[in-house]
Amino acid sequence: MSLVRIHNFSISLDGFATGEGQALDAPFGHAGGRLHEWMIATRFGHEVVLGESGGTAGVDNVMADRHGPGIGAEIMGAGKFGPPGWQDDPEWRGWWGDNPPFHTPTYVLTHRPRPSIEMNGGTTFHFLDASPEEALAVARGVAAGQDVRIGGGPTMARSFIAAGLVDHLHIVQVPILLGRGVRLWDGLEGLEQQYTVEVVSTPSGVTHFTFSR
Repeated sequence: MSLVRIHNFSISLDGFATGEGQALDAPFGHAGGRLHEWMIATRFGHEVVLGESGGTAGVDNVMADRHGPGIGAEIMGAGKFGPPGWQDDPEWRGWWGDNPPFHTPTYVLTHRPRPSIEMNGGTTFHFLDASPEEALAVARGVAAGQDVRIGGGPTMARSFIAAGLVDHLHIVQVPILLGRGVRLWDGLEGLEQQYTVEVVSTPSGVTHFTFSR
């Protein structure tokens, strides 16, 4: 059976995966872009996020680049797709412009589903009101045997982890303190006992934690 994977999921030293006050001009609230500076500095980040060449080619890039290969579908939460209230805007099509970086069927979990949106580059957004197990069954049905990526945000990712559905979990701890926002680890005590955990620190100052079932 295909694997369920989480990649490049950045958290602060105090465990926050997003800051407080998410808005249209602040996708990660008061955290700004600080949680993802490490990734944007890489070749992967330059290509996927900035749409240009350049960037570093070290360990951070190797880890970030594992995000894409072998993925047949993605599942994300409503807070990753848009700011609070996006469900009231029928024209909202996500943060990423006409060619989002997913290039697969992408399932957005929301209590207010809407018709699917076909984008350039192979991404089609589908909107589901479903449990983690139900959403995963749908995503696997279209992934053609490839893996399913869980894209966040932290509340949705935590629900998939707590349900025991995640096979591979790549967490990047960034050396900043946010103090407020949404944590990833709450309620997941003893999670490490279910996985083999590998740790790599890099010159950028971040630490990569890889949890493998």
